[in-house]
Amino acid sequence: MNEYDSNRILDLTKKINYTPTKNLSEANCYILNTCHIREKATEKVYHDIGRVKKEFRNKIKPIVLVTGCVAQAEGDILLKKEKYIDAVIGPQSYHQIHDTILKLEKKTSQLNFTEFDVIEKFDKLNSFKNSNNKISSFLTIQEGCDKFCKFCVVPYTRGPEYSRSLKEILLEANQLVNNGAKEITLLGQNVNAYNFENKKLSDIISEISKIKNLKRIRYTTSHPRDFSKDLIDAHKNCEKLMPLIHLPVQSGSNKVLKAMNRKHTIKEYLKVVEKLIELRPNIKFSSDFIIGYPTETYEDFQQTLNLMNNIKFINSYSFIFSARPGTPAYNLKMISEKEAKERLIEFQTLADKIKINYRKELINKNTKVLFENKVKNESKYFGRDEYFNSVIVESKNNLIGKIKDIKILTVNQNTLFGKIVSNLNQTNYAA
Repeated sequence: MNEYDSNRILDLTKKINYTPTKNLSEANCYILNTCHIREKATEKVYHDIGRVKKEFRNKIKPIVLVTGCVAQAEGDILLKKEKYIDAVIGPQSYHQIHDTILKLEKKTSQLNFTEFDVIEKFDKLNSFKNSNNKISSFLTIQEGCDKFCKFCVVPYTRGPEYSRSLKEILLEANQLVNNGAKEITLLGQNVNAYNFENKKLSDIISEISKIKNLKRIRYTTSHPRDFSKDLIDAHKNCEKLMPLIHLPVQSGSNKVLKAMNRKHTIKEYLKVVEKLIELRPNIKFSSDFIIGYPTETYEDFQQTLNLMNNIKFINSYSFIFSARPGTPAYNLKMISEKEAKERLIEFQTLADKIKINYRKELINKNTKVLFENKVKNESKYFGRDEYFNSVIVESKNNLIGKIKDIKILTVNQNTLFGKIVSNLNQTNYAA
């Protein structure tokens, strides 16, 4: 979602004739868009601001803005501690960023915009086009979360669940496709909680699938509690909906899930997985895991390993528990850092083994790849297959924006390498 927010912030700055630069020394406005999910996010802000201060030590100071979730959670602290920051703007207030810059050009004192007004935000954003022209684009349809997992800052930085109207979403989706997008990923902190005037995520998928030049649809991040039958059915009924689901589970232990306030059990999670596989046998899953959550025993951890072995997630994102200020889990007694690190290594070793075994099984199989860009200074093109695997092929022809059948020749931990299939009768497709 941060990428989507950053792109829209860029659109706002363009309204007042600001243009992006890759050279920091040329900037007269520096915008740092932040995430507060992981530890040391605030420290990273101070580090980045220090880098800007060093660059402009003997030059005219640029306008410095900190946006996003760190700004929301710790805005007052940031302004008090670091006078170099001119303004903090929360994720529900970044629609004011261009007006803020204009105010700061007139030497206004430090500004703090961290109110929750998501309706005003999207009303403002809807008034001008999304200029993003990437082949694979993001589209926010829902923000906020009402789940209140004890480890998570999202309800406090993004606010309660809010869903945009179908009309607004379709308008922006068409803008993105007109700009060249062939794939759209629908975004939300809890995307399958989407609910606007009795419309659900499955309705959004159905409607945007009708856009002629749109070839692929994805969504993230989903919650097991909100995986309704209509959404499961969408994976059978909509050919444009890709067969990869990111479905965070966080732990394989029911005891730990209860302590986290996840409000789902492993049995319920597996039931969702089984229903999806039943309707679409080629479907695959990725997930998030928190390792070393307070109260997690080694037996609990073993259950997480068992779940990993059972489902064989083709991608997993795992982190040691990080206590976030303001969350109910902040003051819980931590397990030892040594033990947490050992468990993370054990988990990631298993996850990497499953991932590489899956990738090896793709060798000599065909996969459909949407190509997004050309590899710099080479006759190679980068794209992603239906399962979001990175794929690189050589080609004398321009492949950007095209979907090609690719035979996988070699793989490594992160990338598949292949060639264009000339015989379209080959049916040995990867899954």
